[in-house]
Amino acid sequence: MEDSQVHLVPEICRLWAIIAAMDNFKSNAPAGYKCPICAGLKQSGGPDTMIVASDFVYRDEYVSAIINTFFWGNNPGHVIVVPNEHYESLYTLPAELGHRIFDVAQKVARAMKTAYRSDGITTRQNNEPAGDQHAFHFHFHIVPRYENDEYNRLKPKNIRIADPSERAEYGRKLRAAIID
Repeated sequence: MEDSQVHLVPEICRLWAIIAAMDNFKSNAPAGYKCPICAGLKQSGGPDTMIVASDFVYRDEYVSAIINTFFWGNNPGHVIVVPNEHYESLYTLPAELGHRIFDVAQKVARAMKTAYRSDGITTRQNNEPAGDQHAFHFHFHIVPRYENDEYNRLKPKNIRIADPSERAEYGRKLRAAIID
């Protein structure tokens, strides 16, 4: 081992200790929390979720891509890619599942550019309440972007819950544009 590599050993050990401690992350979900994403994955349109069957644009045995229930400002039809099993955050998500989520996110982003004729794509993933996480199930956002869409303003005033019939059209377009 070269001299410069010997100095890395303590740092590598410290990082492994941090990784091992990740199993100890506490949940931020409130007591009695019913995960709306898990509910939607099991039974779309049930009493504990706003996710309906037409929101699904992609699904395999590991992950699903779903039209988000909330439409933000001038960027309707954004998608979340989620693991089909419950993992609360990036801290607890197995790396191999993260790789699959990213692969599907890329597929959805490409389809979004075609189907929505967007000028760009923004991806986003929030962890913990201070990180603006509201649904305590890992989810990776893929947002269509347009010139001067004002997406990066602090909280657009026109965030709204989109009706399933409105979301269905966005889902139809993306399902038709996704290339396996």
